[in-house]
Parts: sequence; C-alpha cells; structure tokens
Amino acid sequence: MMAATMKGPVAVEDVNVTFEDQQKINKFARNTSRMTELKNEVEAKKKSLQNLQDASDDLMMLDDDTPLIPYQIGDVFVSHSQEETQEMLEAAKETLEQGVKGLEDRVSAILQLLGDLKVQLYAKFGNNINLEADES
Repeated sequence: MMAATMKGPVAVEDVNVTFEDQQKINKFARNTSRMTELKNEVEAKKKSLQNLQDASDDLMMLDDDTPLIPYQIGDVFVSHSQEETQEMLEAAKETLEQGVKGLEDRVSAILQLLGDLKVQLYAKFGNNINLEADES
C-alpha cells in the first residue's frame, strides 16, 4: 500500500514584473510567433522547390524533338522549347533556394534573440515563467 503525501501550499515567489520585463515577455511572444510563420514559409518554399525539381527531372526524360512545352507564368501558360523551359526551371529553383536561405537566416537570428531573452527572463522569474513551446 502506498501512502500519498500532501505537501502544503507551495509559496510562489513574489516577483515584481516591471514594464521592462513585460516588454521582454511581449518581444519573446512576438518573435516566437514570427519564427513559426517563417518556418511555415520555409516549408512551403521547400515544397515548391521539390515540385520544380520534379518538373525538371520529368523534362529531362522527354525526347529532344518534343515540341513546345507549356510553362506557367502567373495564371497563364506560355510555351517554350525544352531548353528554354529547363533554363526557366533552373532560374526559378535558384530564386527559391536564395529565398529559403534568407528565411533560414532570419529564423537563426530570431532563435538567437529568443535564447538571450530566455536567459534574462528565467534569471529573473525562475520557475514562475514558462517560455517553452507547447508540443501539441
């Protein structure tokens, strides 16, 4: 038989939240939200990049004497030669890769900022604050 032990009420430290502390908490929340948005954007760009790679691979399997190939630009399709289409795919892939790199750099900068804010906020508030993301 196990005996359950009850602890008395745990005293929560009386920590004064200053305006500066609240600004840091708000900054942490805004940047966490922004980082999530950027990560979603990175994933979307990576999917588009994979689609371009798949299209490029499919294009290479075509015969060299294939007539014009439709390439979507905005809402319309424009027909180009196989070589032109391949060049357009490569240019689009390069642009997307640069976009992904830029977004990943921004995510890294935000992670650095969040790390610094965590150190400052946990130093002041200890266990009275939870800055960990909910894994749901």
